[in-house]
Amino acid sequence: MSTFKRDAFKAYDIRGKVPDELNEELAYCIGRAYVELLGAKQVVVGRDVRLSSNSLAAALINGLTDSGCNVLDIGLCGTEQVYFATFHLETDGGIMVTASHNPMDYNGLKLVKAGARPISGDTGLRDIEEMAVTGKFAHQLPEKKGIVTHISILNAYIKHLLSYVDVSQLRPLKIVANAGNGCAGVVLEALEKHLPFELIKVYNKPDGSFPHGIPNPLLPENREATAAVVREKGADIGIAWDGDFDRCFFFDGEGNFVEGYYVVGLLAQAFLLRQTGAKIIYDPRLIWNTIELVEQFGGIAVQSKTGHAFIKERMRQEDAVYGGEMSAHHYFKDFAYCDSGMIPWLLVVAVMCSTGKSLSVLLNERMAKFPCSGEINRTVTDAKQVIQQVEDKFITADARVDRTDGLGVEYDTWRFNLRTSNTEPVIRLNVETRGDELLMRIKTEELLEFIDQLTK
Repeated sequence: MSTFKRDAFKAYDIRGKVPDELNEELAYCIGRAYVELLGAKQVVVGRDVRLSSNSLAAALINGLTDSGCNVLDIGLCGTEQVYFATFHLETDGGIMVTASHNPMDYNGLKLVKAGARPISGDTGLRDIEEMAVTGKFAHQLPEKKGIVTHISILNAYIKHLLSYVDVSQLRPLKIVANAGNGCAGVVLEALEKHLPFELIKVYNKPDGSFPHGIPNPLLPENREATAAVVREKGADIGIAWDGDFDRCFFFDGEGNFVEGYYVVGLLAQAFLLRQTGAKIIYDPRLIWNTIELVEQFGGIAVQSKTGHAFIKERMRQEDAVYGGEMSAHHYFKDFAYCDSGMIPWLLVVAVMCSTGKSLSVLLNERMAKFPCSGEINRTVTDAKQVIQQVEDKFITADARVDRTDGLGVEYDTWRFNLRTSNTEPVIRLNVETRGDELLMRIKTEELLEFIDQLTK
C-alpha cells in the first residue's frame, strides 16, 4: 500500500490540492479508515459541484463499501444536507465531499459521526489520517461488501427548514439570492414554491467550473455581484452563499454588505423572544453587541473558542438554543447543533416580516453602537512572535486580557482580538469600539501599521 502526503488533513476537516494532496487513492483509504475507526454500518455520502467531486466521492464510497459499510448516496448537495440526513435517518455517520470556498484546484471532505457530531483533530481525525496515509489497517477487508443506495432527502430537508418560520406570517418581499453557481440553487428552487417571496436568482445553476469565480462572499471583491442586483431591482434584501452553502451573507436594501457579527445578535434576539433564559454561544472575535443583546432579552451569553468543532461541542454542553460566529456560521439546537446556511436567512426575513422593518433599520442602531473593523487578515511567517510583540506593545495596566482564542484585549472604550488561522499562514484581526467609529478606525490602523512593520 502506498503512502500519501498529510498536507490535506487540517484541524477540522480534510482539504487539499487535487491530485497532489488529495486524490482518489487517498479518498478510498479515508473511507476504509473511517469504517475501521467507527465500526460504521451505514453512512451518508454527499458531494458538492466541483469537477473533482464525483470521482473523489466514488473512490470514497468504494472504500466504505469494501469495508462492509452500506452507503446512502444523497448526490449533489450542501454540507448541511449531509448533517441533516445523518441525524434524520439515524445513520452511523456522514461524509461530505467539498472544498467550500477554496480555489478551483482544491477539494476536501467533512466528516461526522452519529448524530452529526463532528470528527476533528481530537475526536478521531488524527486516527483516520494515520491509517489512511500509511495504509496500516488493523483489519482485513471483509468478504461481504456494503451496498450503495441512491436516495433523495430533499423533501424532508425542506420540511425541516420551513419548521423554523411561520409561513402564514410571511409577507411578499423581493429577495436577491446569489448561489454563486454552488449547490444552494437546487434548495432555493425547492423552497421557493412554499414561500411568498419574489426570489431574484443570481448564478443559480450549479456549475463546477465556477464561471463567475469561486463563491466566497466574505471576500470584498465578490460582493458587488449581489449588491448591484439589489440596487438595480430595488430588492428588500440580498443573500449570497459560499459553495457548499454552510454560510450565508446578507446585504441590506441599499446593497450594503452586513457584517456577520450583527446578524448573530439579531438571531440571538429572535430566539430569546421565543425562549427567555436560553443560552446563546458566541465566538471571542467580536463580542460586545452580542453580549448586550443576549442579556437585554433575558438570555445567557456563553463564549466558546472559534471553530465549528468547538462551537458544536459547547452548544451540546450548554444545551444552547443558538450559536453564532461572526464569520457567518450559525448553529441551531434543532439542527443537531450543526451549522446551516439556509435557516439563518429564513429567520432574518421572518423578523423583517413580523416587525415591518428593513434590515438596515433592524441593524443600523446596533452597528452605530458597536462599530467594528470586520476581520482583517495578514500573512505572517511566525504568528506566535507577531502576537507576542503586539501583546508587548498594546497591553497596558488597565487592559483586560482574554486568551480563550488568540489574544483578546479589552479597554473601557475599545477592544481587539488577534488570532492565528487554523488553516492558513495568516493572523486575523478584529477591532470594535463602544459607539466611536473614528476610534475604531484609528485603533485598527494603529494595529495594522505595527503588524505590517513586523512582517516586512
